[in-house]
Amino acid sequence: MIGKLTGLLTDKNPPQVLVDCNGVGYEVDVPMSTFYNLPGVGEKVSLLTHFVVREDAQILYGFASGGEREAFRQLIKISGVGPRTALAVLSGLSVADIAQAVTAQDSARLVKVPGIGKKTAERLLLELKGKIGADLGAANAVATSDAQADILQALVALGYSDKEAAASLKSLPKDVGVSEGIKQALKALTK
Repeated sequence: MIGKLTGLLTDKNPPQVLVDCNGVGYEVDVPMSTFYNLPGVGEKVSLLTHFVVREDAQILYGFASGGEREAFRQLIKISGVGPRTALAVLSGLSVADIAQAVTAQDSARLVKVPGIGKKTAERLLLELKGKIGADLGAANAVATSDAQADILQALVALGYSDKEAAASLKSLPKDVGVSEGIKQALKALTK
């Protein structure tokens, strides 16, 4: 519902900030990674948000980047992981660190985050496998040009996994156009 806030940063009290948007102050909970990169009080700030409505509260969570917000959304989909735990994970690890931990299935990294035990860490790794690590690892490693990024996105939209799409891009010529690249990748995937 509320996807982005832009306004003046009027208060910083970890993990919450107050953003004044034309006279309306929004309390926004942010991970520490976002908090440390905020401008000073009184300066303009822009945050991507995720709005959570519960029976007893309506809470806005803010993020400096789309990657952080997407990781947060993936984390809260996991049974037993609420917004507070997701914020703790994002405060303790960057999105790239989470992706590396998921790709390597390294629970030791997640256990270092306060509030995450061994069982929760293993559940996070299992649930996030193919969602966070594949997005960052396979897609970024292979998609070197805008055309290849568009081809990869189209293949994923057609229902192929990130791994399958990334593997099909390796066989394409580097200078291939988007439409021709999609055709060639689909031929390679259907063999």
